Amino acid sequence: MSDDPVDELGHSSDSGVVGAVAVGDSGDLGDSSDLDALTADYRVAFLRSLPRQQEEALTIGYELGRRAFTDGVSVLELARIHHEVLLEVLRETTPGDVAEVAASASTFFLEVLATYDMAQRP
Repeated sequence: MSDDPVDELGHSSDSGVVGAVAVGDSGDLGDSSDLDALTADYRVAFLRSLPRQQEEALTIGYELGRRAFTDGVSVLELARIHHEVLLEVLRETTPGDVAEVAASASTFFLEVLATYDMAQRP
């Protein structure tokens, strides 16, 4: 078993998070159950990105952002999801690791928002 806090099936050894990251799974994210699924997928990918900011996890973050954009999720809703997940993680973070977690969170969130940025460019 690896030291990755999220296994291949999306199970977190730390927080009991369950949910597979269904990248490219396109559906209408207008109702709360779809936003809950996006939040669960976001949590899994975010947790996976923390230990070593793995490129694979950052790519999944980018794909989640693309999926959210395609499905009409607003930037404000993504920010809410990001902050909800970040606050959950920070509650479990030791004071000495807060700066590293915050930096990783920023990197991950920028990947998620990349599609929105590209769509706004002329």
